[in-house]
Amino acid sequence: MTAFVRPSIPRGATTLERHWYADAAVFAQEQDRIFGVSWIAVGRADAIESPGSYLLAEVAGESLIVVRDAGLRLRAFFNVCRHRGTRLCVEPKGAFKGSIQCPYHAWTYGLDGSLLAARNMEGVEGFEKSDYPLKEAGCAVFNGFIFVNVGVGQPPFETTFASVLHRFDAWQIGSLRSASRINYDVACNWKFVFQNYSECYHCPVIHPQLEKLSPSDSGRNDLSEGAFLGGYSTLRDDQQSLTLTGHTSRAPISSVSRADHNRVYYYTIFPSMLLSLHPDYVMAHYVTPLAVDRTHIVCEWLFEPRAMSDPRFDPSDAVQFWDLTNRQDWRVSELSHAGAKSRAYTPGPYSHAEGLLAAFDRHYLSLMEG
Repeated sequence: MTAFVRPSIPRGATTLERHWYADAAVFAQEQDRIFGVSWIAVGRADAIESPGSYLLAEVAGESLIVVRDAGLRLRAFFNVCRHRGTRLCVEPKGAFKGSIQCPYHAWTYGLDGSLLAARNMEGVEGFEKSDYPLKEAGCAVFNGFIFVNVGVGQPPFETTFASVLHRFDAWQIGSLRSASRINYDVACNWKFVFQNYSECYHCPVIHPQLEKLSPSDSGRNDLSEGAFLGGYSTLRDDQQSLTLTGHTSRAPISSVSRADHNRVYYYTIFPSMLLSLHPDYVMAHYVTPLAVDRTHIVCEWLFEPRAMSDPRFDPSDAVQFWDLTNRQDWRVSELSHAGAKSRAYTPGPYSHAEGLLAAFDRHYLSLMEG
């Protein structure tokens, strides 16, 4: 049985030193030591269901084509022609008509990455088409989310995610469907986004509408070390859901137990996803660092198909609630970044409500300094 405990911190735990947030050289190192070797969430598998459908993903400075091949397998290819390195595709999503063709010299690849045609290469000594398939990155599907890995020789997805492979099964996230997506550009270091998400110490001050529905001191954690961190907060007795009113006409997700009808679970999936599990919907944030002081975030709301098929279905109660909450978070994260890059900034002590932040820091530093 999963054990949930109150947040706590080690004695003397403090925030990170200034350079981890403000130094462009650190950001460059993160691309190699973290994002270039980690499994990164890039979207939903049901967004590219038919053969040839694809989406582009940017990971650690690399462009990837994530495509459904003829056998309906998802694959991730580096967006680089094997001839002279030309970028093969620039549209963020779409569908290939059976093959992928370079716009420069028309080298043509199958949906499995194999080189099908290379103009004027016949008779070139030593040339074999089989030697020049597209370079492939790791690709896995977890609860309907696509994860990619551009590293070489990294552990399999199932090994890295072993501790959470079945933790979210009750929500049957793979069967849920997207009802809304909002893009945000935030002027802060990506770590502030993760750290802000991981505590509700700030909620009474920053989120009065959230505090009204879910008390900030109700948090309990079950994952408190490593790449996956989080736990739950409870809804107040007279509330049903985190929406603008605290109520909704939607029934809870059918597979979610009654014991979880008054809980909302919040987990960080290092280093690219924030996952929120509600009684009646699931929300995911995809976090992409763009620069030391700039982060792109996509927030997506997922609902049960049964609920979406109701003519009265309207996700706006949840979307508007979290859009407001997101913007409050992004604003205070920007203020945090602005202060942390000051020469006057020095690390400050964490409170007991910020235990997951100290855990995040430990995991982050183990990768950057290890």
